[in-house]
Amino acid sequence: MNFSSDNWAGALPQVAEALVKHASGFATAYGQSDLDKRVEQLFNEIFEREVAVFFVATGTAANSLSMALLNRPGGVIFAQTKAHMIEDEGGAVEFLTAGARLHGVEGEKGKIDPDNLERAIRLFPAEFVHHGQPMAVSITQSTEIGTVYSLEEIEKIGAVAKAHSLPLHMDGARFANALVSLGTTPAEMTWKRGVDVVSFGGTKNGCWCAEAVVVMDPARARDMPFIRKRSAQLFSKSRFIAAQFEAYLSNGLWLDTARHSNAMAQELAEVFRTSAHSRIAWMPDANEVFPIIRDPQAKRLMDAGVNFYDWNPPAGLALEPDEKLCRFVTSFATRKEDIEAIRSIMSA
Repeated sequence: MNFSSDNWAGALPQVAEALVKHASGFATAYGQSDLDKRVEQLFNEIFEREVAVFFVATGTAANSLSMALLNRPGGVIFAQTKAHMIEDEGGAVEFLTAGARLHGVEGEKGKIDPDNLERAIRLFPAEFVHHGQPMAVSITQSTEIGTVYSLEEIEKIGAVAKAHSLPLHMDGARFANALVSLGTTPAEMTWKRGVDVVSFGGTKNGCWCAEAVVVMDPARARDMPFIRKRSAQLFSKSRFIAAQFEAYLSNGLWLDTARHSNAMAQELAEVFRTSAHSRIAWMPDANEVFPIIRDPQAKRLMDAGVNFYDWNPPAGLALEPDEKLCRFVTSFATRKEDIEAIRSIMSA
C-alpha cells in the first residue's frame, strides 16, 4: 500500500494508450507536430485565453525555467519558507538563473502571508544595489502540506506583487488537485487573480512524464524557446509529451482523477482523526494527509507494508514523546480497500 508520494503511482491507462497510439509513424520534431499544436490549443481552451505552452520533463525544470524567464540581475524570488523550490530542488532554480536567490516568506498552513510578503519585498529597495532586486513571487498550489490557497488569497498576493511590478508564478505540480478542491476554473485560479506564469503538472496526477510552463501573456514568453533549448529541455520527440497531455486533458480525465485522489485523502484523514492512536495535524484540502501517529501504531503500519514518510513538524506543532508527524499522499491509483486496511490497523 503506497502512500509515500503520488510520484510512486504509475500512469493512467488512457495516457499509456495515447503513447502507444502515437508510437508509430512520423511527426515533425521539436514541438512542431500537428499533435503538439492541438495540445497547445487545448491549453488555450482550458485557460480561456491564448497562452504560450512549453513542455518540459519535470516539475523542477518547469519551476527553474519559469524563474529563468523572469530573471533579473541580482534577482530575488519570494516564496513560502517551505516551498518546494526552496527545500527540494537541489539548487536548480539558482543554477538555471545563474544565481538568483530564494527568500523565504512565512505564513500559516504552508501559504505566503500577504503582509509578510510586503515586508519581505521592502527589504530589497530598488536603489540599494548591494541587496539585489526583487524579480518574482512564487506560490505553490496546492501547497507542500496539502492546503490550498483560496481565490481571494491568490488575489491578495497578486495585488502585492503587482504593486511592486513583480510577476506572480504558480508552482502547480498538483494544479488539478487544487482546482477541484476549490471547484473553480483554471482561468479563475490563475490569470484572473494576477498569476502570470504556471508550472503545470501532469505527472503526479497520472501522466508518465508530462509537465509544462504556461505563460499567460505569449509576448512575455519570447525568450523561453531559447531558455528551454539551452537548458536541454527541448524534446526532439515532444509529441510523446503532447500525447500524454491530450489524453490527460480530454473528457475531463485530469479533473476526475484529481477528485478521486482528493476524496481518498478525505477518507484517510477521517481514519486518522477518529483513531485512538492518532490525530490530524490539519485537515487536507487536496491529496496530502498529515496525521500525528503514536510510534507503536506507526510501526504496525510499516510492518503491514504501508509506505509513507516521516515528516519534520513545523514550528508550533507540539508532539508527545511517543508521537511522530507523518505524510500520506493519495493518487488516482489509491483504492478504497487500501484505506480500509489502514482503518483496520489503526482501530486495533
